[in-house]
Amino acid sequence: MKASDLFVKALEAEGVEYIFGIPGEENLDLLESLSRSPIKLILTRHEQGAGFMAATYGRLTGKVGVCLATLGPGATNLVTPGAYAQLGAMPMLMITGQKPIKTSKQGRFQVIDVVDMMRPITKYTTQVVSGDRIPSIVREAFRIAHSERPGAVHIELPEDIAAEHTSAQLLQASVVRRPIAEYKAVAHAVQMIEHAKSPLLLIGAAANRKLTSKMLHEFVEKTGIPFVTTQMGKGVLDESDELFMGNTSLSDGDFVHRAIDYADLIINVGHDLVEKPPFFMRHDGHKVIHINFEPAAVDPVYFPQVEVIGDIANSIWQINQALTVQADWNFDFFKKVHRAYVQHREELEDDERFPILPERFVKGIRKVMPKDGIVTLDNGVYKIWFARNYAAAFPNTLLLDNALATMGAGLPSAIAAKLVHPDKAVISVCGDGGFMMNSQELETAVRLGLHIVVVILRDDAYGMIKWKQAHMGFADFGLDYGNPDFVKYAQSYGAHGWRISDTDELESRVSACLAEPGVHVIDVAVDYSLNDETLNYTIRDRSKAL
Repeated sequence: MKASDLFVKALEAEGVEYIFGIPGEENLDLLESLSRSPIKLILTRHEQGAGFMAATYGRLTGKVGVCLATLGPGATNLVTPGAYAQLGAMPMLMITGQKPIKTSKQGRFQVIDVVDMMRPITKYTTQVVSGDRIPSIVREAFRIAHSERPGAVHIELPEDIAAEHTSAQLLQASVVRRPIAEYKAVAHAVQMIEHAKSPLLLIGAAANRKLTSKMLHEFVEKTGIPFVTTQMGKGVLDESDELFMGNTSLSDGDFVHRAIDYADLIINVGHDLVEKPPFFMRHDGHKVIHINFEPAAVDPVYFPQVEVIGDIANSIWQINQALTVQADWNFDFFKKVHRAYVQHREELEDDERFPILPERFVKGIRKVMPKDGIVTLDNGVYKIWFARNYAAAFPNTLLLDNALATMGAGLPSAIAAKLVHPDKAVISVCGDGGFMMNSQELETAVRLGLHIVVVILRDDAYGMIKWKQAHMGFADFGLDYGNPDFVKYAQSYGAHGWRISDTDELESRVSACLAEPGVHVIDVAVDYSLNDETLNYTIRDRSKAL
């Protein structure tokens, strides 16, 4: 058969549902083959949006998300989503076209070495040089993208190779199970937990999976050991639980860090080094058990005493089965931390000024969102407040990026989330800066007939950098800009545009948009003026006083 037909058959055999992208001239054979496939092509308005959608599909499903672009500028536009998926451990395949490699009459027009360009940001990148190689290359790409630690892979399919014919046969996927932890490592971990006085559970990104969530729930239910989360570990356990000590959204000086400092043992489950360290080890400080798919990367501030390496869910199950709850475990200080954290958070949430404070905004979104609803965040200072204050109840219901931390991913992520979970409420929260980086994907959402709500927190500036600029004592310079009328902007795409003029309108407007099908954009003016005082001084002083 034609090589492009075989390529599509290989994708079908891997269970691909969607391909997100923008085809170019060099993809036309593949596009023709796709037209006869059950795989749905989601045409986007920018390759970056396509890449973010594919990465988010991979994050939510555990299956490889697929995106498509042409050569040259199309491929370069996938670099940021490729790095986003790679650092965020999201399985994703990028397919790019290329000029004919056997004979070409166009010289070097649009030609760059895309395979080499992708090498630093992928687990695997290759060019198809023969149609006969397609089955093995596609199978290997999917195998590598899936394997721990998941990430991005890339295949370049040149125009002449896609058009040639081949008699190659598809390869079936092998049966693979993750290794489980060795029993002696489990026994050491159990002994350390039983001998601890005030153990604390820390949950990171690699634990953000359904079965691991179930095993950790059973562990906490049995032991009563309190827990903290990293930003990408949110929702593994219900954060409205009294055992939740907080999120490590700030690097230090928060209430959660008092709990971490007090613990004599940290059970570190699934922390990923791409996130900022949630704690620093000292030789005279707490001990650490490292539970993960991969061994620890030891450095001066992280040198765990015990490593339990293997499937995380199985490791937690083994430990829970062997562990005896100790009567002399003391969690009194942790309870004090929890009360202080909640009290301070509620004080901030009750301020009704307008423009709205980010703390009050987070409270309003949590109030109207169903527990299983999905909030996708772009990147800005509001991400700190969502990580710190938004009580996520289930895995992957607060999608934030604490790895590459790129702007522009919030809206595309919401589109992918709605495609994966059409029956769940989906809200994208974006700053005005991040929203405008991929705002053209509103047309994609409208064309697909999706029901999503996009809330734009408007401060007419790059607010995160302004906060850092002020904290460093620099003059306010170079970070302010103008914005379009977001209501009219949304309407121009065929979406519904709204604007709130008072804080008490927030919940009613968002609720109405969640109830009415369609794409809704809500313009909300936000006040970040208290960020520096609150995040760098008030929280630090209040937590230090415990």
